[in-house]
Amino acid sequence: MAQEDSFLYALSSNNAWAGYKAHQNPNFFPKLASGQTPQILWLGCSDSRCPETTILGLQPGDVFTHRNVANIVSPTDINTAAVVEYAVANLRVRHVVLCGHTGCGGCIASLPSDGSDSNTRVGGVLGTWLTPLRALRAAHGEELDGIKDASIRAARLAELNVEAGVRVLMAMGCVQDAVQEGRLEVHGCLFDIASGRIRDLGFGTTKGYVRRAVGAGTGGEEVRGRHAQLVFRGGSASMAVR
Repeated sequence: MAQEDSFLYALSSNNAWAGYKAHQNPNFFPKLASGQTPQILWLGCSDSRCPETTILGLQPGDVFTHRNVANIVSPTDINTAAVVEYAVANLRVRHVVLCGHTGCGGCIASLPSDGSDSNTRVGGVLGTWLTPLRALRAAHGEELDGIKDASIRAARLAELNVEAGVRVLMAMGCVQDAVQEGRLEVHGCLFDIASGRIRDLGFGTTKGYVRRAVGAGTGGEEVRGRHAQLVFRGGSASMAVR
């Protein structure tokens, strides 16, 4: 398919998808048009390989979504804060999921590429946006430098980024109130692109499962702790511990 035809192909694919869904369930789109009652708020990366509804096996209307480069949750970002507040206070979602992923370009760009102590040079607005990742890299330099495999090192930084983001989420007033009322759970997860699996890292309100998932699905170093797959069914989430 020629590059210039990609948008026309997407429109044609959408037309086929809409026709199939309407044929499969005539009430699908009328129900969707009547309003939304998602149970999950997904905070993820803009990476094209991480489409939340697809990888969760869910449908339009099931997931309220906010994505940005490297799924960074900053306390000064009113865009993210507005999404979280609306989802928690107005839509009253049951789960907030902050999900990083392996092979994250933002994490890779925030790590040294030549074995030195300097970060890969990224300029402009993107460089400013990735500052929290570079700060995490500096704070955990000894641990990260000890990981020789570049892909595993980037995955570890992705985990640290999720952990830092969950701390910001748990400090938000609307999240604290909802958690205290017992109507909200916060999950920090990592999506392994190589396997298509999501793992709960044990941050947020889900404690004691997997502290780190470095190397999972990559043939890398041994992972400490138990593995857990996060499974959503209806209004609840369950853990399949392996």
